[in-house]
Formats: sequence, C-alpha cells, structure tokens
Amino acid sequence: MNYKTTIGLEIHVELKTNSKMFCSCKNDPDEKKPNFNICPICMAHPGTLPVANEEAIKKVVKTGLALNCKINEESKFDRKNYFYPDLPKGYQISQYDKPFCEKGFLEIPVSQDFSELYLKKIRITRIHLEEDTGRLLHPKGVDYSLVDYNRAGMPLMELVTEPDLKSGLEVRRFAEELQLILRYLEVSDADMEKGQLRVEVNISLLPLKSEILNSKSETNSKSKVQNPKLGTKVEIKNLNSFKAAEKAVNYEIKRQTEVLDDGKKVIQETRGWDDNKEETFSQREKEEAHDYRYFPEPDIPPIILDSQLINSVQAEIPELPANKRKRFEKEYDLDAKSIEIFTDNKDLGEYFEKVISEIETEAKKDKKQSLIKLASNYIITDLQGLLGEQFSEKECAITPEDFSEFIILINDGKITSKTAKEVLVQMLQTGKDPSQIIEEKGLSQISDEKEIEKAIKSVIEKNQSAVDDFKKGKQNALQFLAGKVIAETRGKANPEMVQKLLKNILK
Repeated sequence: MNYKTTIGLEIHVELKTNSKMFCSCKNDPDEKKPNFNICPICMAHPGTLPVANEEAIKKVVKTGLALNCKINEESKFDRKNYFYPDLPKGYQISQYDKPFCEKGFLEIPVSQDFSELYLKKIRITRIHLEEDTGRLLHPKGVDYSLVDYNRAGMPLMELVTEPDLKSGLEVRRFAEELQLILRYLEVSDADMEKGQLRVEVNISLLPLKSEILNSKSETNSKSKVQNPKLGTKVEIKNLNSFKAAEKAVNYEIKRQTEVLDDGKKVIQETRGWDDNKEETFSQREKEEAHDYRYFPEPDIPPIILDSQLINSVQAEIPELPANKRKRFEKEYDLDAKSIEIFTDNKDLGEYFEKVISEIETEAKKDKKQSLIKLASNYIITDLQGLLGEQFSEKECAITPEDFSEFIILINDGKITSKTAKEVLVQMLQTGKDPSQIIEEKGLSQISDEKEIEKAIKSVIEKNQSAVDDFKKGKQNALQFLAGKVIAETRGKANPEMVQKLLKNILK
C-alpha cells in the first residue's frame, strides 16, 4: 500500500550572546568546568527576578525577518511547567500564545546534487525564545546522575515548521539551509555536534485511501465523520548531524511502512537514533500531549517591539544564501555546484569575489569569463585542497591580489598547469607573489621551439619502442612521449607546442 509521508520539524538554536537569557552570567557553550557560569537567578533561588536579554530578542527578530515571518509588535513570556532535574525552577520561561515571530517560510534547494537548484517552500509556524535547561550527566558504573547547570538559562530559540516536508533529503536540506542563514546572520554558530542546533523530527504516515476518505468527508457537509488528516505522530530525537537526520527519517518511513503493511498500528512515541546500528529505537510512549499548564510569566512585563526597532534590525540583515546563489549565477555564470560551495563557505565566497575584483582591474574584458572560471576551479580544487574545507582568509598566506596575478599568469601561458601547482604551494608557504617565485625558481613556461625540440629528440632517443608504436598508428604512444617531454623540461614546456612539434618530428 502507498502512504502519504508528513514531516514537521522542531529546531532549537543556542543564540550567540555575551550573557544568559535572564541574568548576567556568561553565555559560554564551551565552558568545561561544571556549574561555573551560574548565579542565584539561573539557579532559581527564592526572591530572584529575571531580566530579559535585549540582544537575544533582537537576534530572534532578525532570524524571523530573514525567514519572511510576521513580527508581533506585542509579545510576552510564559511559564511552561514541568519537573525534571535539569530545570532548577520546576518551570521553563518560554513563549506560548504570543511568540516574537509567526507565519514565515524558507525555500530550500532539494535537488540531490545541486545540479539544478529546485526550490521548495517550507512554511514556518512560529519562532519563539526561551531559556535552555541544564545538562544531565550519567557516569558509568554508578547509580546516580550529575547535573551541570552551566547551560541553564542560555538563550534558546525554537523554530517550528508546518508539516510540509516529505523525505529525509528535505529534512537535511532544511536544517542545512537554516544553519547557513543563522551563520550569515551571526546569531548562532549553530554547530550540531556541540548541541547549538538541535533537530527534532515529527513524522507520520497515512494510507492514501484515508486521504481520499478525508477529502470526501470534507466535501460532504452532512457527514459528521472527521477522519484525521495525519497518521500517528512519532517524534525522533538525539539527531546530532545532518546525515543522521536524513538517515533517521528514511529509516522511520521504512519502519512505519512495514508496521502498517503488516496490519498493525504505529505507536505514538518518542524515538532516538542509534548512529552505529543506523536505526531508531523507542525511548518512551506518548499516549497524549503533556499538559504544561502554561500561564503568563508574572516577573517579566509584555515586550513591545516598535517599528523603529524592527526597521533597525532589518537594516542589519546581510545578503542571504538564496540571494547570493542568484547573484553568483547572474554575475559570474558559474555552475550550480561551484555556487553552492561558495555559498556554504562564506569566507571562501568572499575571497573568490575579491580575486575576481582584482582580475577585472588587471585583465581585458574579453578574457573575463575564462579567468572567472579558471579562478573558481583553482580556488575550489587546488587552494581548498591545500588548506582544507573550512577556509579562512585570515589563515591564508595568499592575498587576493597575488592569487589574481597567479590566475592571469596561467591564463596567459606564462606557467603550465603542472608548474602552477608548485607555485601555489610556494605561495602558501612563503607568502611571496607568484612572479617572484617563478623568477627565483626558474619556473617560466618554455615556449622556445629550439629548446623544446632539443627535449623531444632526447626523449625519442630514449623511447624508440614508443616511437615505433606511434608509427604503427597507436595514438596513446604520442601522449606517452608528450608526457616524457614535459617531464624532461620539469613541467615547463608549453603542452600545445610539445604536441605540435612532436607530431612534426615523428612524421
């Protein structure tokens, strides 16, 4: 039987602020010493009063604006009541019916390999602000747990989507695109491995026959039967990477399909993800929604966001990934995969643009597009290969000016592609400009016919069998001999001249 898959996301994001959400304690997710950044307020001592962090509120508003949300001019905080050891107050200060942001959307690229940037719109229900809880530690071999309250009270943004996603790939793309936007906005480092971005998936399957019955019941005004539009919801937690999120969703779709195909019912529950076994596992059943007994936080007055504040936050929003992709395609005519690399690595994209700016100053207009393509290839393949994927201009010894000169030298035939690799390594190691390195090491491309002919004759003398093969019509022998000539000249001979002169001499 075929099923309709429905997926919604709840995503928690630790915000990058100096202090915690309701007190002046340092907001440091990397603090190793347990219970170091704590005070009477975040520990909920009697008589303490919370004061809302203005910077955290602005960061939530900025995120909402970037995600096309409506910003509510009046919001409030609420108490979400539940008892757990990592929550010192016995309740969490959160938001219930008046969040800061509502009714937005995010368009995500959902092609498998970015060969086509097909976009799908995912609606965002709300984005609200709350305080994080402490962290429970469970030492092995003992019958007790420990609590570290350093994280308690950190500003935590929660984003909830509509159930618009259909697959593991879409879940992964949404989380990746959101992480990218958060980093462009500088509201969070959004590192999943550090728990700064936590993805929870709500997934359900519904037989397509049920969906048809649904639409019939909706069109029949006399019918009192209201079939559910969604199947039984299962929540997946403990997803610490994008790959895990994608695999967990795909596994859960398969698992629920098999349960329904066997004529059984899917149990409403919370499940975890086992990275080693690559399967979900049951954590606890949820028969019905928990009653958190929300009520307005009496110690914090309503938050009024006037248009002046909203406009000032709007003005701080930089170019976002979606706009950058469109601009790179229009301005530089790059392929989708290259655009995605420059978008994902913001520093690398900015470095590329600085290089192109220098090239445009130095090169002629008719060479511009070939130079752009050449620069893109060398930055993505060679430079990134030497420096690693997480490129940082501050850690790169090659200035954009020197890199643009390097590209122009290659394009003008002053150095061969083989020599270029050696020059690039030297530039990274010494910080010298390419012309200086070429002159010092004698790496200029050889275009003198007599010098190349001399190398060819030497190679022919040493490889007579390959010469005989070529004369018998074996074209591979020509490539073999050309490679030997290039090696003879330490990679400096002009490859096109080598081919041309080699053919003439062998005739």
